[in-house]
Amino acid sequence: MNASFEIQNLNKSFGKIKAVNNLSLCAHKGELIALLGPNGAGKSTLMNMMTGFLAPDSGTIKIFSNNLAVDPLLCKKQIGFLPEGSPLYYDMSVKSFLNYMAELKSVNLAEVTRVMALANIDGIADQKIETLSKGYKRRVGFALSLLGNPPILLLDEPTDGLDPNQKEHLLSLISEMAKDKTIMVSTHLLDEAKSIANRILIMNKGTIQADGSLDAVLHQARATSLEKAFTKLTRLSTND
Repeated sequence: MNASFEIQNLNKSFGKIKAVNNLSLCAHKGELIALLGPNGAGKSTLMNMMTGFLAPDSGTIKIFSNNLAVDPLLCKKQIGFLPEGSPLYYDMSVKSFLNYMAELKSVNLAEVTRVMALANIDGIADQKIETLSKGYKRRVGFALSLLGNPPILLLDEPTDGLDPNQKEHLLSLISEMAKDKTIMVSTHLLDEAKSIANRILIMNKGTIQADGSLDAVLHQARATSLEKAFTKLTRLSTND
């Protein structure tokens, strides 16, 4: 089976800081990957490079065997991205914003109705984005990532700002969608990772410290819980 994405020897530095260090990674359809790591581990930098937002210093990123550096538009069409902070157009209503983005993506406007229902934001369709709570803004950003039904989803802290009920709904939806997609979720929440992921990556200082099922990661760290494995593999407390 062809890989959904394949990363080889990826590097990115900011001055003297090595954000991503010779990282290689491969994923396939049906994988729901929890990307865990402390602040500064390189998680957001990795996702930003995978979407073409940041150019790597060296290394290759392939999306369904297509090189991102060679054919960026083709590759980007395969990816739905929820970045940190959910950049949105605050002076637009939710529906007008999503309609506008659907047109930019050359996506049928019927898609807007579908993604608003999935993100459970139908009730705020006509509300200006600037008036929304942090949680609702996050859900609008999530809806945007679903436009066009891309086969790959990269979700950077998708539950940030959501209340418990909203988190439960979103995580359930992500788990359901993972049957037909490749999904990578960046999170600081270990319980969240355990509840949804069938593959766990622990990242620290720009490198992958552990990669596998929950049991495999626990065995690699010789730990009895993901919390202990995370602490041991990153050599930081889970509160950092």
